[in-house]
Amino acid sequence: MRGLHLQVWLGVADLPNAMPFAVLYGLQGVARALPLTVLPLMALETVGSAQDVSVLYFGASFAGLAGSLSMPLLVHRFRRRRVVALGAVLVCLAAALLSLGGAIPFAAGLTCFLVGFIAFDIAFNLYLMDHIPRQEFGRFEPVRVLFMGSGFIVGPFGGVLLAQEFGRPAPFIAMAALTAVSYAVFLYLRFSDNRAIRAARASPPNPFRFFPHFFRQPRLRLAWLLAVGRSGWWAMFFVYAPIYCVEAGLGDTVAGLVVSAGSGAVLLCPLWGRLGRRWGIRGLLVAGYAASAAGSVVVALAAGSPWLGVAVFLAAAFAASTIDGAGNMLFLRAVHPHERAEMTSVFATFRDTSQIGPPGVFSLLLEVFALPFVFVASGLGMAAMAWYARYVPRRY
Repeated sequence: MRGLHLQVWLGVADLPNAMPFAVLYGLQGVARALPLTVLPLMALETVGSAQDVSVLYFGASFAGLAGSLSMPLLVHRFRRRRVVALGAVLVCLAAALLSLGGAIPFAAGLTCFLVGFIAFDIAFNLYLMDHIPRQEFGRFEPVRVLFMGSGFIVGPFGGVLLAQEFGRPAPFIAMAALTAVSYAVFLYLRFSDNRAIRAARASPPNPFRFFPHFFRQPRLRLAWLLAVGRSGWWAMFFVYAPIYCVEAGLGDTVAGLVVSAGSGAVLLCPLWGRLGRRWGIRGLLVAGYAASAAGSVVVALAAGSPWLGVAVFLAAAFAASTIDGAGNMLFLRAVHPHERAEMTSVFATFRDTSQIGPPGVFSLLLEVFALPFVFVASGLGMAAMAWYARYVPRRY
């Protein structure tokens, strides 16, 4: 009965597959978030500077992009359920590598971490588009973001506590255990593949030929660009907010608390989703991008006062949560049903692009400037996204 009340409150009581998908995304969110604060702090200890951390993430994200581009070939040849299994194996391998310590195992583990969760994302999104009606994406997307984002509330601080109490491998072991649980839940739910999607007998298609077709479509191009901006800001927050706290002398524990508290704003995603459906997604996105841009710049200005900078960082995260109220709805509404697998694999590169581009830019900035300039650059990027969000169709 309580479960029914929750579905009514979330507005998905009439969508029978909504809660199973929400549970899957929730488990995946906790697994992904547990090492989120520990990873950049380990990288800082391993390589010694924020600039070198940027280079390390830059290289690992390139490998992640290659993995993302390979996913449509794997889906085409082996079907989606095996891609989910591959994601689980890679995440567990990442846990083992990251537990070893040292620069080379860390780089390899970070790569497996990125590619493993990319495999989960692409496969789950394809199943989602088969089992949630297209016209209901606007209702379900805030729920997906809420459940997945809730893991980012408990995960970052929980990972720091686990590392402090049981050693640095502990959050990675917990990540692997939760990944195994989420895979078991996936098997239990027994989602069926779309009958139109078969294991291939012929050679798989070249993923690069999908890119021109994707970017020739203005709505898909806009959805990808705005997703890059949103994901890029959160990637900056998850990596450089902990580094900011440690370099300001606030310590690992405060770093974990800041990341968890900033992620807590996702609890408001259902509210933002409802406001977006009532008043229009475009206005919500423009306001969210603009406010988070202003907050990011103010963080740089407040760098001399660490606690003030933390407070502004959290305010900027609150503003960014309004963007997550729309989630990936722009893409889900724009993609044609017969192109889902191919276009989803291209759209998924927004995450790799957001993990490659910002660290690359930041590594160059940090060669010359101090850490606060990272936040200025991030704010300018979000201001550009606010400008482009003006082109979101009014009917969304």
